[in-house]
Amino acid sequence: MDTEKITINIGAMDLGNIDLLVEQCFYTNRSDFIRTAIRNQINAHSNELKKITSDMSVFGMARFNRKELEKMYEIGKKLNLKLIGMLVVDNDVPVELFKKTMESVKVYGIINAPAEIRKLVIQKQDE
Repeated sequence: MDTEKITINIGAMDLGNIDLLVEQCFYTNRSDFIRTAIRNQINAHSNELKKITSDMSVFGMARFNRKELEKMYEIGKKLNLKLIGMLVVDNDVPVELFKKTMESVKVYGIINAPAEIRKLVIQKQDE
């Protein structure tokens, strides 16, 4: 699965402690420490996440291409997509077709789509 780069601000003492743990070979690098800390926090909240995510329609990756969406449009099917992971929309998908086939879209994670569709998904999430 793809990863996405994020930026965080961290205090000098915390960063110094991370660097010390890396130097002592507890972690391979700063990123390894941060990924481990994030996974530990997700695990610590696993019961809450299970309750919250019970109505999610996709876990992992959902990929849509033009042919698929055209078939959906022809039969009058509209999706209510709630996704944890990554949404991938192929570059050949016109934004109007995407609009016509998606009733609602909520993505918790990465959106890998043409710029106009990415912007549309972000706007729909804010509504």
